[in-house]
Amino acid sequence: MPQGHYRVGRLSQEVQREVNDILLKRVRDPRVEGVTVTGVDVTGDLQQAKIYYSIYSDLASVAQKTQQGLEASTGLIRRELGQRLSTYKIPELIFVRDESVQYGDRIESLLRKLNTQD
Repeated sequence: MPQGHYRVGRLSQEVQREVNDILLKRVRDPRVEGVTVTGVDVTGDLQQAKIYYSIYSDLASVAQKTQQGLEASTGLIRRELGQRLSTYKIPELIFVRDESVQYGDRIESLLRKLNTQD
């Protein structure tokens, strides 16, 4: 495996772990309560990190507030990452809602309904 690829993979995992921790312990914005980081895609040049997250609500209004809360907290999260990560440059953070988690939950509940009908 090329060195660069390993670095990106490791950085993605570190960013995911740290951002989850920062959201839990450092961010005081009520709009981001219950956010779980489900994955991180760091670009090969380490300039950008797409942070995929899930929330417990299906409501569009909640999703919008959560996105605004995350965007408002981006500066704080980057500063915290700067102190925690061993990389010389902290990537730009882009928060993207992970629709696949919600989709999986919906399928699970449909399957449960089917199983209870038998």
